[in-house]
Amino acid sequence: MLSANAKPYIDASVPVLREHGLAITTVFYKNMLTAHPELKNLFNLGNQANGSQQQSLASAVFAYAANIENAAALAPVIERIVHKHASIGIKPSHYPIVGRYLLGAIKEVLGDAATTNLIAAWDEAYWLLAGELIAAEARLYQTAGFEADSWMKLIVVDKVQQGADIVSFTLQPADHQALPNFKPGQYVSVATYLDDLQLRQLRQYSLSDAPSKNSLRISVKCEKGDEFRPEGKVSNWLHQHVHIGDILDVSHPYGNFTPDILASHPIGLISAGVGFTPMISMLNSLADENPNRPVLFAHAARSKQHLSHWQDVNLAKVAMPYLHHALYLNECHEKEDGVTIGKMNLSDVLSPASQANLFQAESNEAEFYICGPQAFMDDQWKTLLELGISPTKIHREVFGPESLSHLI
Repeated sequence: MLSANAKPYIDASVPVLREHGLAITTVFYKNMLTAHPELKNLFNLGNQANGSQQQSLASAVFAYAANIENAAALAPVIERIVHKHASIGIKPSHYPIVGRYLLGAIKEVLGDAATTNLIAAWDEAYWLLAGELIAAEARLYQTAGFEADSWMKLIVVDKVQQGADIVSFTLQPADHQALPNFKPGQYVSVATYLDDLQLRQLRQYSLSDAPSKNSLRISVKCEKGDEFRPEGKVSNWLHQHVHIGDILDVSHPYGNFTPDILASHPIGLISAGVGFTPMISMLNSLADENPNRPVLFAHAARSKQHLSHWQDVNLAKVAMPYLHHALYLNECHEKEDGVTIGKMNLSDVLSPASQANLFQAESNEAEFYICGPQAFMDDQWKTLLELGISPTKIHREVFGPESLSHLI
């Protein structure tokens, strides 16, 4: 627990972090990665370049300061961070480095306002959080049966173009060892060495098929970049250079965006774009293990050419009598059954007149899982709340750095 001496200084930091948080985290990353270039192997340099990593950390630091004694609010955020850390191999030895440069950045940005007492309070708060993360990561490694920074050598046994910009890779152990089990909705990290950067880079990809198939499947969107965003170095490399027979370094599965597949209450799987991938893992698992469960599968895409894994949805429709699917396309020139042109509107899908009205009868029990771009998820979250769905029944997953403010 934070000491009585430190608490007033942390409380006073909330408005300061609102104003200077991004500047602090920008200085933090710059100074730390300059002094420890080996850590560039752990950080996504694309997210460094576009500023999203700095913004994410600023949001996390602010959320921590604002809720430092609210364990219930911080618990889901900490769990999410712990899984992410485990997926990239964070070790206890990394925490003193991070602490040193985070406190140094606070001093550098705030100048004379960073008094000795303020820095001492943040040193105490940082190590409270670090200790909690280190302990939670150790428990996760122990439960999973893996050591920190352990990687599997997996061979690519299938490579399939899934729509205009997504390729799926099916992976099996190169040494014929058993694969770890995973929960639908989890992800793995893929480690690649990029010659042009002279760096090892890590990226997380959701597993896009059900467990218990003696293989792992990931589906990778090629991020082409534009004037506002750099291209995806790793996704382009995987699309262009990885073929059947190649071997990849892959982490064990992690992530807490994991529904109870065997439960009986209705479940809504809501996605857009490449957010489709964890939902396909969930849907295929439901088809295998609980086909009579009421399921709403709603997806939004740019066009039919940008759909991926729709064959999985068609197979699930055969196996699942209470599956209702809704497809939204921004670009569609001819009306088709089951297709709506334009933005997703869950109010229509979940209205009493809808085919998905079973959700109305059991709306207090239904759970919803949302994955896609931040703006899309915010829209669906707002709509579900307006429909009377409890926020405790709505779960979200974001690819890449995320603003943690909506989780607190």
